[in-house]
Amino acid sequence: MDSTIQPLDRVFLHLGPITIYWYGVIIGTGVLIGLWLATREGARRGLPKETFVDLVLFAVPIAILCARVYYVIFEWDYYSKHLSEIPQIWEGGLAIHGGLIGAVATGIVFAKVRGLSFWKLADIAAPSIILGQAIGRWGNFMNQEAHGGPVTREFLESLHLPDFIINQMYINGQYYHPTFLYESLWNLAGFLLLLWLRSVNLRRGELFLSYLIWYSIGRFFIEEMRTDSLMLAGHLRIAQVVSVALIILSVCLWVFRRVKGLAKERYND
Repeated sequence: MDSTIQPLDRVFLHLGPITIYWYGVIIGTGVLIGLWLATREGARRGLPKETFVDLVLFAVPIAILCARVYYVIFEWDYYSKHLSEIPQIWEGGLAIHGGLIGAVATGIVFAKVRGLSFWKLADIAAPSIILGQAIGRWGNFMNQEAHGGPVTREFLESLHLPDFIINQMYINGQYYHPTFLYESLWNLAGFLLLLWLRSVNLRRGELFLSYLIWYSIGRFFIEEMRTDSLMLAGHLRIAQVVSVALIILSVCLWVFRRVKGLAKERYND
């Protein structure tokens, strides 16, 4: 019976007064796996082994801060009345686009200080970023958030999903679209695509731009299904607006850099 379904425990571990949530563990796992991949590829591409470790030490905290600030700004009507909840990131509420802005800004400054090409760093990091996003969406799964509209159990079963996913999508007496899963699978496909594009040997910067385009296409359509979207005005979803803007910006940068001769080096040069 549906009334007997209990959600998975959001808590990973209690250490005295400290509570560690699955949300943080899963996001942290995504970061570590992405860092391992980027470090290996960076070494293959001639970068010092510590390059991405040093970058992550700055980029991750700044990205998390920006992701939270971005979310809070667009949910200010709520947080202005609940100021004590602003730091509670373990409850969810990290906007990926805000985190991406913070990470890119950090990467630009880091590359300038180290005398490295930002585009080279971004190309190497792109597969790690999208794989980290694919893993991180499972944190939303544990929090029962970032889901879509209501569906029936029969619909979920028709997708041949395991029971633990179906049961976790039973929230307050209703089943919902597992949009976290749709985006996770889309990102995993994007990860595989980017690995293949490495062998194509695109020009410098184009692997990262491919990531932005791929992720944004998927996010645009999946966002339409979600029930917790940040809204800009009326029925205008912020994530969809940003996704379209990123696609246009990425295509324009791709063309501009080629026309101006700013992308002569190739990924494997």
